Amino acid sequence: MKVSGLLFAAGAIFFFAVAGAYWYIASEIVGTVALLLTGGLGALIGFYVLFTDGRIGRLPEDRPTAQISDADADYGFFSPHSWWPLPVAAGAAVTMLGMIFAVWLILAGALLLLFGVAGMIFEYHRPEYRTLGDTEPE
Repeated sequence: MKVSGLLFAAGAIFFFAVAGAYWYIASEIVGTVALLLTGGLGALIGFYVLFTDGRIGRLPEDRPTAQISDADADYGFFSPHSWWPLPVAAGAAVTMLGMIFAVWLILAGALLLLFGVAGMIFEYHRPEYRTLGDTEPE
């Protein structure tokens, strides 16, 4: 994690330097603020990763001699077959298009987005559907 934190910190320094040069050369405030905010986000993430690295110590990913079996086996549960991200993405896209073209598209996109988010939330809280040929459990 130390390398990741240093990369984010170096990115923050780079964007702060570019923001100063951009402000001096272009004298344009919007681009300067955008570059300063980008550098601030890099500094924020870099600080967090370096601070966390100091608290938890070296991970197996940080050691060149580490084996795959040294890593934590439990990374959490991720749904391998979920189709719900598709309506979420479509709803977000339609909502953004509604901000450009028409207000009614915002409503349609928000409804599709809520439908997709509800589907993702309750995906594993509904009864299992039986397929043809399934028998009753004994």
